[in-house]
Parts: sequence; C-alpha cells; structure tokens
Amino acid sequence: MSEVVRVGQKVPNFSLEYYDPNTGDFGNLCLEDLLKEGKWVVLFFYPADFTFVCPTELEDLARVVPNLKEKGVEVISVSTDTKYVHLAWHKYSTDIKDANFKMGADPTGNVSRLFGVYDENTGLALRGTFIINPDGVLVGSEVNFYNVGRNADELLRKMEANIYLKDHPEEVCPAKWEPGKKTIKPSPEIVGKVVETLEKE
Repeated sequence: MSEVVRVGQKVPNFSLEYYDPNTGDFGNLCLEDLLKEGKWVVLFFYPADFTFVCPTELEDLARVVPNLKEKGVEVISVSTDTKYVHLAWHKYSTDIKDANFKMGADPTGNVSRLFGVYDENTGLALRGTFIINPDGVLVGSEVNFYNVGRNADELLRKMEANIYLKDHPEEVCPAKWEPGKKTIKPSPEIVGKVVETLEKE
C-alpha cells in the first residue's frame, strides 16, 4: 500500500483490527465487507489516544454517529495505537465515555499511509477525515495538522450532501447546502447566474 489514494479513485481493500466500545470486544474489519453491505464508510484518523485535542474530536464525533448510522454510514476512528490502548483509553478515561464507533488500530501505519496522513517523523497520523461511497470510491478528504480539531457537524453536512448526490447525479450542492435547500442543475443557461438562480423560489 505505497501509493496514496486520491479523491475520485477507487480505494484498495484494506483491513483493520479494532476495539468496539459498544461490545467491549475486539474485531477485524475489511473495506470489501462493508461495501458488500452497501455501507458508506467514514475513516476518522487522529494522532493518538490519551492526548489533548483528540478526545474533544471523538466526543464531538460520537454526537453525530447515531444520525450517520441511520443513513447507512459506518464510522471508524483510526490511530496508530494498538487495540489494547484503545480499550484502556475508553475504559479508564471519562474523556471519551460516549465513543460509540469502532476504534481502528493501525500500529504499522499501513492504512494511514494509504490515505496520506502518516507522519514518518512521529509515527502518528494527522487529523484526516475520508468519505468512501458504497462503490468504494473516495469522495471526500480533509486533512488537518495536529493542532486543529474538526467539526462533526460539517462532516454530517458533507455526508448528507454526498448521499443526496449519489441518488441525484445530475445535480450539484452549493456552499453550505443542507437537506431541503436548493441544489443546482448545471446548464449553459445559468452560467454567470448561479446565485440569481439559487435565490429564485
């Protein structure tokens, strides 16, 4: 897995061991199995357990996971910690008491390298969020440095947009689009008049 997958490309199959806070047990997942179930997949990379920004992100993520699950989305957080460290963090720290998603273990850094977030200098993963559609295509990518946390509400918004567009490929979603708001159907007639078109009832 030396090449980095890019937006618009098919994601090669990969596997991950994980700790599941919902069952208190370990497991192994592979992308192919999730896609066979028709799932959307969100990979939420973060640097390390028992750190500072990471627990705030994971708790924020947990808040939107029930909504995402209803939409057929499998959410997996991933760090280069082992599954045993994930278990210990969840068991002994109240910081992530609400974690309700599988916590993937990538101690070799292979999956982190596949998505271009592995930092060879530290052995850690940068803050990367990746959206894979049920066809196995990478349709969303966001990477932040260690010191900037993400907003789970924006992840939810982007997921809602991607799900909508999977069923309406002839449309596009403008900035700040949310379910129920107008989309755009590209055509020669609206070139240079996009904002005007959106403002029309």
